[in-house]
Amino acid sequence: MTRSGGAKAGPTAARSAARSPVEAVVTARRTLLEGVGQEVAASFPGITRLGGQIVAALYLADVPGEAGRSMDELSAELGRSKSNIFANLRALEAAGIVERRRSAGARHDRFALRGPYPDVMIGAYVARLRRMVSDKRALVDRSLAILGDAKGEEAELLRRKLDELGRKYGLFGEFFQRVGPALDAPIDLEPMLRDLPPEILDAIAELAAAAVSKR
Repeated sequence: MTRSGGAKAGPTAARSAARSPVEAVVTARRTLLEGVGQEVAASFPGITRLGGQIVAALYLADVPGEAGRSMDELSAELGRSKSNIFANLRALEAAGIVERRRSAGARHDRFALRGPYPDVMIGAYVARLRRMVSDKRALVDRSLAILGDAKGEEAELLRRKLDELGRKYGLFGEFFQRVGPALDAPIDLEPMLRDLPPEILDAIAELAAAAVSKR
């Protein structure tokens, strides 16, 4: 069978056409869960692929009239034990991605994303970068304190390297100190990016291109 114009349908298109609507929904949903699971696990140490699948499941559950998902519901939906679900929910809470809610009179907590997806992931990643920069600045300070007034060629070389590292982390820290706090709370990045003046985007693009050309 050929499409209009004589082009043959590819195997992926043929398989899609052969699926029932129910099969298509199930397969597309599983593909999203697995893809988000891999992305989150790769970006956030301590969060497994299951944690990423929880993020995707909570995103898909974010519809009017729904108040997130309970641990039992997530366990049944993802086919994993409640202990595994609980461990990943705690890691997602600690990363600022998920929050727990309990309505008046409810017996069990329900879980939901702290903000729109994928904005909440970007905010959590920026927060992780801020912590990393802060930790590395403290590490450089400790290393310099230990080095003290040590003399000699090796000591001077190490001091220069630490000073340079401290200068860079200080610059990064200043940037995150000015920009980062706005991303700590759940934020919808889409309108912010949409309303960003084109000249600012152009300036950022030019700065990035200049930085790459200097390498």
